[in-house]
Amino acid sequence: MHPRHFAAIAACALALGAHADPLPLEAGEALPGGHAATIDDHGRNAFSLPAPGLSDAQKTTFVIGNSFFKKAWVEAPSSTTARDGLGPHFIARSCGACHTLDGRGAPPAVREGVNEQPMALLIRLSVPGRDAQGGPAPEPTYGGQFNNDAVPGVKAEGKVRIRYEQIGGAFADGEPYTLVKPHYSLFDLGYGDLHPRTMVSPRIAPQIIGLGLLEAIREEDVLAAAARQRAEGRGVEGRPNRVWDAWAGRHLLGRFGWKANVASVAHQSAGAFHGDMGITSSRFPGQDCTPQQADCLAAHAGGAPEIDDRRLGQVIFYSQTLAVPSRRAPDAPEVQRGKAVFHAAGCASCHVPSYVTGPHPTIPQFSGQTIWPYTDLLLHDVGDGLADGRPDFEAGPRHWKTPPLWGLGLVPTVNGHSRYLHDGRARSLMEAVLWHGGEAEASRRHVLGLSKADRAALVRFLESL
Repeated sequence: MHPRHFAAIAACALALGAHADPLPLEAGEALPGGHAATIDDHGRNAFSLPAPGLSDAQKTTFVIGNSFFKKAWVEAPSSTTARDGLGPHFIARSCGACHTLDGRGAPPAVREGVNEQPMALLIRLSVPGRDAQGGPAPEPTYGGQFNNDAVPGVKAEGKVRIRYEQIGGAFADGEPYTLVKPHYSLFDLGYGDLHPRTMVSPRIAPQIIGLGLLEAIREEDVLAAAARQRAEGRGVEGRPNRVWDAWAGRHLLGRFGWKANVASVAHQSAGAFHGDMGITSSRFPGQDCTPQQADCLAAHAGGAPEIDDRRLGQVIFYSQTLAVPSRRAPDAPEVQRGKAVFHAAGCASCHVPSYVTGPHPTIPQFSGQTIWPYTDLLLHDVGDGLADGRPDFEAGPRHWKTPPLWGLGLVPTVNGHSRYLHDGRARSLMEAVLWHGGEAEASRRHVLGLSKADRAALVRFLESL
């Protein structure tokens, strides 16, 4: 369903309301990554396979990139010179430690008397103001990200504590539900107190399938979705984020990150090497240490830079070309019923089902593909319940990007958990829906009024994606 045809279909579904007939499978819908990037594997490795349309040379690059994505880095100096330079501060030793099997991370288990430290859940830090590129101003002592691990001889920045508050509610038919709201605190600080106006934002590692396809969505189609939402007049008003891209050296449309705060897979990859593992590159050449962290500044480096452009490029290509799993039983009656509920609730206004990709600058096979990611790549105000209180370029404290939904139903299979949203607070897909507020308040209320059967159908549809 191309965005220009979406408004009429969505309006029809809304008019039909709670008694809508099942929506049948559309052409190409079972292949969410298009013909070039959809695979039929639905097992533990469903997020880790290359797009089937790659050439032999591209597959070789994919394999090498996979190696550098998943193998652990070590501190310098080391005999393993191709993989040394970890730290000085870090939260993980490899990309794959957070994106396990290229999938979604989960918050640490919370048990009485135990403070298990997060790995796949990172903590962004900032203070009021903007940096030189218009992004968040880093906390003066701890920088833009809180790292709870360090190489020998360097102090970790501290530890993270998570406490959960239970919030109860009920559907219109009386069935109760319970949500859990996380509260974060930072303690055992290695370099003194945080700035008194420090803003804290947790971000879980998402699955990384289909990223190159998302890069190929035309900017004009993203902006058209925003215009359509405004024209509909239902209070849904997505807006693009304009962010600094270190690769292009200019501001571009944000497509990645929980607040659409990253424009390209290249910037995302190099930034993660730098922030999460302390690995420098040509785009992020300096060690991620503040002037107050003398031991960090004095630590050994693993080269200048610690990952060269060739190796980094292979990791970027790997991240761009991970295939999207095909749909599971998309023509099942309950799935088609759930699809109708999804549209009737207005969910598809932001979770735009499909696009035809434009030209991809480096992967020609990804051009002209009909894809089904269920996102508009736009920022939305989703209310106080999910607010982190922290701006990020043009994103406000209550704004989050509409995340793609493809692969959603395979997270339990691949990663062994069912934790969703930007910080993993939702323990089920229905809990994720119920956290929506703000621009999505009408959709949430619609779901609260559904029958038990329709709620089950909605979840079944989401699981099929």
